[in-house]
Amino acid sequence: MKVPFRIAIFSFLIATFVLSGLSVLRVDGQTKKKKITYYALNAGTVLRVRLHHDLSSKTAHIGLAFTSTTVDPVYSSGGVELIPAGSIVHGKVTHVRPAAKNGEPGTIDVDFVSVVLPNKRSVVINGSLVSLNEEGAKSDNEGTVSANKTSNRHLKFIGGGAAGGAIIGGIAGGGTGALIGAGVGAVGGLIGKNFSKGKDAIVKSGTEFGVYLNRKISLPRY
Repeated sequence: MKVPFRIAIFSFLIATFVLSGLSVLRVDGQTKKKKITYYALNAGTVLRVRLHHDLSSKTAHIGLAFTSTTVDPVYSSGGVELIPAGSIVHGKVTHVRPAAKNGEPGTIDVDFVSVVLPNKRSVVINGSLVSLNEEGAKSDNEGTVSANKTSNRHLKFIGGGAAGGAIIGGIAGGGTGALIGAGVGAVGGLIGKNFSKGKDAIVKSGTEFGVYLNRKISLPRY
């Protein structure tokens, strides 16, 4: 049965109107999405992390990737939680020197490149290794650690024992790796006279240390 021409035209106009309305609703729905607010974590913020697996100056190589987990949540200056405990911090080895027979201990230099939150949100960071036990490093009541910028640069893992009292970092995980500053050249000269082999830097899984943010990052409330 043929549909009358007027009814066909009317049906076409109704269908067009309905589809247009749905399109408007869809567009309006997009424009009404809640705007995400970002909060800053300033340069100088330190994340307390725990190493996932062993690192050794005997086997590590430049570019080796490793991971650690945040121990405490990290908050913005206004108290907004941005990085929860359990977030994954990715790092890489930038320089490694095995222990030598002249008494030189093994060392491992590292950088930190990103943080992945439990909700899979990822943020790129420029992070350096820092000791949580130095003077000038403090923890507030929210678990965020702050540190003096000038006293926490160029730290590295160094083999324990060979440098004696020059080891300034703690070993929370019970390993033989420690954190040491760059200002130990004189000590290095002294132990250079020792012809016995130095100790490799062996940082055990579970060791805790700090990740110092060299640049500001921004994240939404977690």
